[in-house]
Amino acid sequence: MQDIIDGFLKFQRNAFPERAGLFKDLANQQSPRALFISCSDSRLVPELVTQREPGDLFVIRNAGNIVPSYGPEPGGVSASVEYAVAALKVSDIVICGHSDCGAMTAIATCKCLDNMPAVAGWLRYADSGRVVNEARQHVDQHAKVASMVRENVIAQLANIQTHPSVRLALEEKRVTLHGWVYDIESGCIQAFDSRTGKFVSLAESPTACVATH
Repeated sequence: MQDIIDGFLKFQRNAFPERAGLFKDLANQQSPRALFISCSDSRLVPELVTQREPGDLFVIRNAGNIVPSYGPEPGGVSASVEYAVAALKVSDIVICGHSDCGAMTAIATCKCLDNMPAVAGWLRYADSGRVVNEARQHVDQHAKVASMVRENVIAQLANIQTHPSVRLALEEKRVTLHGWVYDIESGCIQAFDSRTGKFVSLAESPTACVATH
């Protein structure tokens, strides 16, 4: 814990003064340009990967970068999506999975989660991706997990479009959806291109997206 406290003291001593003007502007308002939904995995840090400053991203993180379909009992993810889209008026929504995802590995390998019932219940929101992935042939377990990561991103992109705020924003052409997969070892990102139905290198295809405004 001490290293975390030391990090805060370093931030207060060095980083904060360098951005004092920024934090003053952010003290009473925020206007993030994008909603970024990623896994809680400690190896994926949205602001680091995208090189964004405080105030640039509205971030939702949870196990498996999951967005439950909209329902009669909206939870924290639904409330955050609605706030980002309806109140903050973000212009882009990114759903970002990553390599070696523990949640997707558990799904792809049918790992027993009896000792983690809350996790097991949460991962049911990835069922549509699981069903598609199970119907395909994979050369090995690593490929099956990697495929599950991608199918889950596609599944969550479908789920988020059931949210009224997102559906309206799409209809009014004021938001763009993006599906990404971040590779931890290489630092590369693949983006889902709805025109081809495939994931492509974001560096080579920066305009690749799912639904555009």
